[in-house]
Amino acid sequence: MAKLANRKPEQLQRSLEGVAILAGLGTEARERLEKRCAWRHCRPGDPIVSYLDASDDVFFIVEGEVRVTIYSVAGRAVSFRNLGPGEVFGEYPAIDGGPRSASVEAARSSLIASIPGAAFQQLLQTEPKVAQALLPQLVTKIRALTNRVYEFSTLAVNNRIQAELLRLASLGTREGKGARIVPAPTHVDIASRISTHREAVTRELNRLAKLGLIERKRGALLVKDVGRLAEMVHEATGE
Repeated sequence: MAKLANRKPEQLQRSLEGVAILAGLGTEARERLEKRCAWRHCRPGDPIVSYLDASDDVFFIVEGEVRVTIYSVAGRAVSFRNLGPGEVFGEYPAIDGGPRSASVEAARSSLIASIPGAAFQQLLQTEPKVAQALLPQLVTKIRALTNRVYEFSTLAVNNRIQAELLRLASLGTREGKGARIVPAPTHVDIASRISTHREAVTRELNRLAKLGLIERKRGALLVKDVGRLAEMVHEATGE
């Protein structure tokens, strides 16, 4: 901690200390990696990688939030997830040599560090703890995508909206039996996540509000009873 305390403010900011898959690295190894990184400040909406791009850089989110999306030829956005501080993205091409599986853009002002795919491969080979930390994250992503495919194939639109709200609530701040989602997702954001249109989201959110299950308040979306919402999703999925 003494080395961290002696660093200048800008050096403290450009630190990979909070990146989850690098938690097993010693201080010296992490600092060597930080020196190899390219650092970039992104504004909301700035593109970081493009779908089917042949680049293979791997990115670490130090501050801020990014959105993982694919745009159709007609310009329709299909959003997969948002990633926040401490998370990694862009690792797929570095591992298998294939093209980018999605586009990524900054959702908020962000500080992003990146290393070439070859450097990431070397990191995995020389630091087994990093590889061991990466594997559970990859499995988690596969499980999440499997659940999405199941929902798209079996659930009605209103049930998919409920399931997405439940996911967001699980990531929000718990308040008794409820949860606060900050910032409140827009209707367009929810629609892009579950492959529907804004009007369908508006209808279902209005219905849930009339039932007293959700409420928009000061830039937040309050899910007043997470357990009740979970029961609704359970009734639809049978799980």
